[in-house]
Amino acid sequence: MSRLRRMLHDAAELRHRRWLRWMGPALHHPRLWHMSRRGVALGVGVGVFFGLMLPLAQIPAAAVAAVIMRANVPVAAVSTLVTNPVTFPAIYYGAYRIGSHLTGQDPQGRDAFSHPPEQLHGAVEKPPPRNWWRRVGIPTVLGLAVMASTCGLLTYLVAGWLLRLRTQRVWQRRVRRRRRRDSGNS
Repeated sequence: MSRLRRMLHDAAELRHRRWLRWMGPALHHPRLWHMSRRGVALGVGVGVFFGLMLPLAQIPAAAVAAVIMRANVPVAAVSTLVTNPVTFPAIYYGAYRIGSHLTGQDPQGRDAFSHPPEQLHGAVEKPPPRNWWRRVGIPTVLGLAVMASTCGLLTYLVAGWLLRLRTQRVWQRRVRRRRRRDSGNS
């Protein structure tokens, strides 16, 4: 946690950023910047949701949602980085596969992103088919919605559980130290 705190920006510094300034007094709530179990877990869930759901403006959307939900804003912003240039192709292809399965348009081994064979061998490339949105766009958007909702909820639950375990261990160590100290003084 201390390592994470060092990496994140200060609350006062973030309040003066141009893209967050419009939120004004809403950013002054202490829960938005405190590293509590609930705030961090909710921030991770919100960040992963918007990181998977939106291809653009993920960080501002996650920050606004974190303010509304009283989650940790810096953790929500950092968690959007689940999608990056390395993970982007795999996530979007997986979303397409999930969405095509849900819509019943399973490509049956064919890649819907590739051109038909006649376009590859012709000297003049034809424009993409008009049903491209139905064939690729709708399944991808549906798959992204399913992935974002599922992964956002799962990361919230897992982060909350892990932080709860960490808190329990800290308290157990304190109790053991106190018992050792008390037994040594007797």
